[in-house]
Amino acid sequence: MTADPANDPPNIQQELRLSRPFTLADAIGQEAGNFMKGESPIPRLVQAKHGAQQALKESLTDGPGALHRVLEQWLCDDETRLSQHVQNPAEALKDLLEAILRSPETFYELVRQADVAWGQIYDSRPYFQKPGQPPHPDDEYTHKSVRETLQNCLYVLNNPPQLTVEGDELEGRSETE
Repeated sequence: MTADPANDPPNIQQELRLSRPFTLADAIGQEAGNFMKGESPIPRLVQAKHGAQQALKESLTDGPGALHRVLEQWLCDDETRLSQHVQNPAEALKDLLEAILRSPETFYELVRQADVAWGQIYDSRPYFQKPGQPPHPDDEYTHKSVRETLQNCLYVLNNPPQLTVEGDELEGRSETE
């Protein structure tokens, strides 16, 4: 059975409101419904953090995972940088990587923290490379390898893969995917 709007009373909501007293809580509830209309209940800074974390996950190649863990922590702790890039969180990640690569002290600290995190993850003694000295043969995170990883990550962020739809297939993907 379908309802015919012509047979409905003119304003059912108005009749319902007339049958009970109107309270301040009702007014606040009605206004609150309009206040959040079209907005996410998740704060923009939290959205930016998640966006930057996703960009890091998609662009950083780090098998052992320690460098990713340290970079993610640095990124999430840097709310000033994130708040400057809330519209495009990947830019916050680019900005952080560029700042790390520009500052030798910051870069060496990142490598040291990645070594510490690696030791914690794998319950092994980490190897710490000092500036100007050759790395230990078993060191997972050398200055050279971390620099290359960060540069590759920046390259991927600056040159995202372009997938175009042509027919039913996506270019750049194999048919088995």
